[in-house]
Parts: sequence; structure tokens; C-alpha cells
Amino acid sequence: MNGVRCQSPRRSIRMTEEKILTKHPLGKSGRNISKHKYETMKQAIVETLRNKELTHTELFNQLNKSLKGKFSDNISWYAETVKLDLEARKKIERTSSKPQKYRLK
Repeated sequence: MNGVRCQSPRRSIRMTEEKILTKHPLGKSGRNISKHKYETMKQAIVETLRNKELTHTELFNQLNKSLKGKFSDNISWYAETVKLDLEARKKIERTSSKPQKYRLK
């Protein structure tokens, strides 16, 4: 062995990737996620809720359908994280109906 260490290209990508710290509507700890993934999911949620109210199941079914093959990570996990952030930032809200629905504010 010559003692030379190569830095992993993956590691250097992580160091330069821009992150965003999400918020939680109940004040719980947010998640530090890729800003690009956040923006992609935020756009998908806003487009899905445009001019309609959807239950949690309806929203997530549509997000999974529209992002399948276009989003490399766990769609449901990122959708829940970004949905909670958008609730905390008062961009979307839950209705008081039964079942609860989500809509843009």
C-alpha cells in the first residue's frame, strides 16, 4: 500500500449539497433535507392541491403516481416531511371536516 487515500466523490457531493431544515406544525424537531428534493416535493404538493381539497390518502396516492420514476428516494417519507413543513409555514392547512382534508391557504 502506498498510503495515499482517495476521497470518495460521493462525500464531496454531500458537502456541497444545499440543505433546508424543515419545520413541524407542533414545534417538534424538523429534518435537514436536500433543498432540491424539498423544492421538488413542495411543487408537487402545491400542484396536486391546486383548486381542490384531498384527504391524506388521496394526496399521497396522487403524489406517488405523479412522482414515480421521477423521484429517486422514498416519496411518502419526503411527502410527509414537506407536508408538515408547509403546514407549519401556513402554506397548506387541514380542514375540520371528517375525514380531514388538505388544501392550499
